[in-house]
Amino acid sequence: MVESSSLNLSWADLDNTNLSDATLNSANLTEASFKKTNLVRANLSGAILSGANLFEADLSQVNLIQVHFRDTNLQGAKIRGVNLSQKNLSGMNLAEADLGAANLRSVNFRKACLKGANLERADLQQADLMKANLNAANLRKADLTGANLYGANLQDADLTGAIMPDGEVYKPIASEAEIGRQETSLEKVISMTRKVINTDNAPAPVGPYNQAIAASGQFVFIAGQIAIDPRLGDVVYTDDVKKQTEQVLANLEAILTAAGATFEDVVKTTVFLADMNDFAAVNAVYAKYFPENTAPARACVQVSRLPKDVLVEIDAIAVIGG
Repeated sequence: MVESSSLNLSWADLDNTNLSDATLNSANLTEASFKKTNLVRANLSGAILSGANLFEADLSQVNLIQVHFRDTNLQGAKIRGVNLSQKNLSGMNLAEADLGAANLRSVNFRKACLKGANLERADLQQADLMKANLNAANLRKADLTGANLYGANLQDADLTGAIMPDGEVYKPIASEAEIGRQETSLEKVISMTRKVINTDNAPAPVGPYNQAIAASGQFVFIAGQIAIDPRLGDVVYTDDVKKQTEQVLANLEAILTAAGATFEDVVKTTVFLADMNDFAAVNAVYAKYFPENTAPARACVQVSRLPKDVLVEIDAIAVIGG
């Protein structure tokens, strides 16, 4: 067992070393390499880990009080149950790291890479995850109360049972099982009648919509949707009307799916814009979802202000068989 405080091990190569229970408090470990090193229960309090490489190192039960992190590589490291509260881990590589049940309260994770990381049951209250990469991360039953998730990448992240920033437990819009049941029940429903109406006696459409749609069946009235990511509970892409439109249409699609419908079943939409100068940009995104030859009827208006100061809002009416 190593016992030495204030030791200078900067640039040292300690890969694959067994340093379990080592006393390295206040040690200078700048640029040191600890790849796949066993540091279980080691005392690193006050140590300097600037530029250190801890790739797949085992840091279980390590004392990290007042440790100085900067450009530290923690990719694949095991840090389960460790107290990292209030640490500055901004921009650091924590991809595939195991942070299960760790105390991560008020940690600065801005622009950090947490792709594929295990954060199950981690305490992330008040953590700053702004623009962090959480792609495919495991956040099951994590506590994100008060966390800042603005601009974070949560694609394919598992948020099952997680407490979201607003204090509410995360609930998917519609589970695969529910969608499956809806699809099965729809097989028994009579197909609706949907007919595109176009006449030369009225102005031709100037975008991806038609003059009118004649339809029969069960109506689905969808409330106006804005660019709120349901996983975050907050507005995203505050200055990007194209990305806001993508989020709005994703929200509409989720609701349509829950109702057993698709974009092809939509017969009427209303587009509300904060600035009509954004019409072309919104139209370009909208056209990806509604081909001109079958697009629903549509109105587009500019309003003085939209909820939460978003740039675009869209509501819709769909008709499904009934």
